[in-house]
Amino acid sequence: MTVVLAGATGLVGRAFVRIAGEGDYPVTAVGRRDVEGVAATIRTDFSAPLALPPADVALCALGTTMATAGSRAAFYAVDHVAVLHFAQAALAAGIRHFIVISAVGADPRSPVFYSRVKGETERDLAALGFARLDILRPGLLLGRRRERRPGEALFQRLDPVLRRLLPGPLSRYAGIPAATVAAAMLALCGQGGEGTTIHHNAELRRLASAV
Repeated sequence: MTVVLAGATGLVGRAFVRIAGEGDYPVTAVGRRDVEGVAATIRTDFSAPLALPPADVALCALGTTMATAGSRAAFYAVDHVAVLHFAQAALAAGIRHFIVISAVGADPRSPVFYSRVKGETERDLAALGFARLDILRPGLLLGRRRERRPGEALFQRLDPVLRRLLPGPLSRYAGIPAATVAAAMLALCGQGGEGTTIHHNAELRRLASAV
């Protein structure tokens, strides 16, 4: 199985590269910087169309925050434009299975800008026509990031308490380790079938347990 991965330097992307390496799965990373531990790296800033090699699956772990991006336009450029450029390149390379990390609460009609952009991205990916599209909607991603995110760090510390306060369907908003999401992505890489499927925390944990 061969995969191309956008966002290999992020929290989930780094975890995926490590897990894939342990399983001896070749990964081609696509992004702004060179990545250690992968078979190859394609350098791009995703601002223009790009060429990808043939692969079995394309995985997208691209994402930023409003604080990091600095503006709505910059956030949209990463979480929508870059994701769509990567997906279009995957289709052009003949890749029929696409896996993307979105976010819980994604909705193109949401009054919250972050959730609305995530929902619009999901909608536009579904319209591209992949044979199989897996949309991952994790809650708060847990793990050590390279950049400082004070607000997110606070919620990570509070996560054990928050999980007890979020029973049933609300548990999808609780934290989930980035390594669990990465393992779920790897499990999905090996699945066949067609159609679009959305995966929340409980399903991501179930998938990860099989890796």
